[in-house]
Amino acid sequence: MKKAPTKEPFWKTTPFSKMTPAQWESLCDGCGKCCLVKLRDADTNQVLFTNIACKQLDLRSCQCKDYKNRKSIVPDCVQLGPRNIGRIDWLPETCAYKLVQRGEDLAWWHPLVSGDPRTVHQAGISVRRKAISETNAGEPEDHIVDWISAAD
Repeated sequence: MKKAPTKEPFWKTTPFSKMTPAQWESLCDGCGKCCLVKLRDADTNQVLFTNIACKQLDLRSCQCKDYKNRKSIVPDCVQLGPRNIGRIDWLPETCAYKLVQRGEDLAWWHPLVSGDPRTVHQAGISVRRKAISETNAGEPEDHIVDWISAAD
């Protein structure tokens, strides 16, 4: 008896420009790292992450409180898309958009692989229990963390 061929997941076969909006959005693992305040060193151009989250980030779910209207609530919110993903240098190494762009596979804890949106938190990848809201933070320079690394 012949074994049916295994169908490759869409992120391995579909270029960003051909993904449906639902496919594109499903690549987000829900870690919340892109919603953290980032600083750029003026001398080295290095991106420094803080543990300060945008006021719109729900620190428990690591989801935007009003995703649909985020740009009107937080005007400098960067909307990731197929056209700008290659120019953004501050996404963490674990970001699915960067992994797929480089031809790498998604990690076991990614909801598209695990089938469970909780695995990103269980694996300790998300900002849950690590971040504070910008409404409670002082100076960003006092909140620089090293548990996140930006992409190369």
